Amino acid sequence: MQNPVIILGAQELGVLALDAFQSNDVVVYCFLDDQVALQQKEVNEITVMGNTEDEKILKLLGKKCDVFVAAEDMAARKSLVKMLKEEYQVVPVNAIHKFSYVSEHAWLGHGNFIQAGAIVNANAKIGENCLIGSRAVVDAHAELGDNVQLGPGAMINPGVTVGEGAFIGTGAIVVSGVKIGKNARVGAGAVVIADVPAKQTVFGNPAKAV
Repeated sequence: MQNPVIILGAQELGVLALDAFQSNDVVVYCFLDDQVALQQKEVNEITVMGNTEDEKILKLLGKKCDVFVAAEDMAARKSLVKMLKEEYQVVPVNAIHKFSYVSEHAWLGHGNFIQAGAIVNANAKIGENCLIGSRAVVDAHAELGDNVQLGPGAMINPGVTVGEGAFIGTGAIVVSGVKIGKNARVGAGAVVIADVPAKQTVFGNPAKAV
């Protein structure tokens, strides 16, 4: 049985993570969130017990509780993960919804969030702290770097490589063999048929730089 989980972030992403853990009968001990208006209140019957630097709560990590980072902003998530590793010597657990599919032959790092209906097929590789939206697909032999975000319904076809920090919008399709560069952005509904350089933003069908 997995330890109870402390979720860092009690807003939209945190609520979705709570649902994923509860779908697998994992107990969520509490939320921590830096928004003062949420503290000491309940979110979906789970108490927000303090902020994300609350040492009284965080000292439970690695002993009695696991942790998942659900901050809304990617930079904030990266900062919190760094803090957890350096100050508490822990890494976030994965939040994988019961109604997703992850092949036993896929490889996953730490701290990933795989939402309901998402599919990670055989021999796919997922880095750390990735967000894979509902009904998104990471197909065979595709590879996501760390901190990648896939919107709901995004399709990452076989053999695609997505660089660290890239964002793939809702319903976008990346065709087989394409490489998406580090911190690139693919707009919602785009169809990507050619490589996208690092930090470039593309939209449309076929996707073009903007």
